[in-house]
Amino acid sequence: MSFLRTAVFFLLAGCSATQHLQKEISHQLSSRSYNKEINIDSLVTILKPLSSREREKIIVPFMLAGNIPSFNLQLKKVKIKFTDSTGKIYKAVVFVSPDYLCIGNDKQFMRMPLTPQAAQQIADSLHCILPTKKMVDEIYLAASVKSEPHPLTENRDSFQTFLQHHQIIEHQLNFKHSGKIIAGIKKDVVQTPKIYTASKPNRVAIYGWHQLTGIAIQPLYTGHVDWYVDYSHGIRLVYEKMIINKKVYLIKDVLNNRQLQPLLCDEDTCGYTRYKNN
Repeated sequence: MSFLRTAVFFLLAGCSATQHLQKEISHQLSSRSYNKEINIDSLVTILKPLSSREREKIIVPFMLAGNIPSFNLQLKKVKIKFTDSTGKIYKAVVFVSPDYLCIGNDKQFMRMPLTPQAAQQIADSLHCILPTKKMVDEIYLAASVKSEPHPLTENRDSFQTFLQHHQIIEHQLNFKHSGKIIAGIKKDVVQTPKIYTASKPNRVAIYGWHQLTGIAIQPLYTGHVDWYVDYSHGIRLVYEKMIINKKVYLIKDVLNNRQLQPLLCDEDTCGYTRYKNN
């Protein structure tokens, strides 16, 4: 096979894998957002006085029923490159939600912090996973829209603060949503083997909230119990499959493969992890 024919073959093979996976994602997710008419103000009034557990008994079924803006489910490509110790180059693509998970529809919505159990349940229903620490970094690098973090210090776990922070973000974005990847506005709830080895059981892992310098405010942290959630926690969806060197892989298999896991994990110990649903 001539050099030109070989180059064309691999180019088409790569395009084919990407196009196939993009069609699969569209098929899996396009029907999951129904854009029902809702009144966010009324929903906020109901949710404000509730504890996180009580709140999520309403929020999770509501979101599972399709009350998620369609832009959350229009996943975008993030390219990752890694060279191993032998010099072999791996070129990968993961598919991520452009913004943090919201409740509502395309006209009325609110970025919704969730406990890791609720986040896992919604991610599972959408054939998605939660990101690793390294994936959060890669998503930030790939983001077209980077906003300065805006920390709040009072009543961090109150629903009113959730709403206040969402409104601050909307002002930062000038109420414009291009569909491009947005980063810097929240910490990420992440998967990590550290939730299994923390000094105390039942932990949530958070990481990120990158400043415009590219430095994350929040190191990887497992100090909070897993029912804790505050205004700064964001849920980024990552599709369960990815492409590596023009082939499709399940991300859980990549994270459990010692040769491939450095593409997605830069921790001392790597491996696919998930939070147990309530």
